Amino acid sequence: MPNRFPSLADYGVGWSANRRILVVAVTITALIAVAGTVAWFTGRGEQHDQPSPPAASATATSSPSSGEAAPEPSAGPGSLPGPPPISEPVAYAKAAAVMLWSYDTRDTARDQQLAGMRAWMTQEAEYTDWASVASQVPDPLLWSRMADNGQHATATVTEGHYPSAFKQALAEDPAAITEAYIYAVTVNGTQHIAWTAGGGGAEERAVTLAVQCRPGHDCTLAGIAPRVVP
Repeated sequence: MPNRFPSLADYGVGWSANRRILVVAVTITALIAVAGTVAWFTGRGEQHDQPSPPAASATATSSPSSGEAAPEPSAGPGSLPGPPPISEPVAYAKAAAVMLWSYDTRDTARDQQLAGMRAWMTQEAEYTDWASVASQVPDPLLWSRMADNGQHATATVTEGHYPSAFKQALAEDPAAITEAYIYAVTVNGTQHIAWTAGGGGAEERAVTLAVQCRPGHDCTLAGIAPRVVP
């Protein structure tokens, strides 16, 4: 993978466990529990049955493309909205989740989708996990088949919150957040999928995002946790 992010062993040597929680949330490779357990708190949002899309279709999270470089902004955002001027972590995470769960293959090329997503990312290279975000977009062949069916998706968010381990770590070591101002936020919502043949369905979604919100600046997206953090 290009520009591989540091492993847990490379990062934060000599720091307290609580400080590593906040910094490892930046790299998206692990979340250290306050008790000292090294791992992300696992669990994917419970998914509910939905009518199956055509065989050539898939949701936007079904086929990873994490190894590719970020498209240049000149590719254009298509129908994907740009990042909002929000400086509060939970509110920004909610907006970012809607962005990640939304797409429209009828008027947006795959490169445009990726370029639009890239615009939400932090420009601080040491804190950017672009691969985790790019992996939400299917490979070119699958995107083409989705476009043949006019597949598109919208999303609604029901709630967002700081994971319990993150809140506890922040309470016990408030200064640790000032290392990079990265906040872990778990968002729950629903993705609504439709295609031109008249089919459609809905799926409950959940994601844990690393959001950077430095004082005096709008928030940006740092990456996506590999698993949902409760």
